[in-house]
Amino acid sequence: MAADPLTDAVSARICKHMNEDHAEAVLDYARHYGGVAEPKAAQMVAVKPQAMELEVDGALVSISFDHTLTDSEDAHRTLVAMLRAMPKPQA
Repeated sequence: MAADPLTDAVSARICKHMNEDHAEAVLDYARHYGGVAEPKAAQMVAVKPQAMELEVDGALVSISFDHTLTDSEDAHRTLVAMLRAMPKPQA
């Protein structure tokens, strides 16, 4: 099955999934890539070919990707890779 183009509907689907199932990861994106020291609340509001947009503590934060996303599969791979690239918190 081919991946879906990165339309507004696909962006909304990705955001809904991330906000409902991976809320901690969205906070991690805000902290690590968005430069927000201690985010209290973060929601993914859009995934566009060049960047993801988060609403962090009421402010819009745009986080650029290292390449232009081609489709939903590329978005998934890129979001996972960005999480894996973050340093792990020390226990």
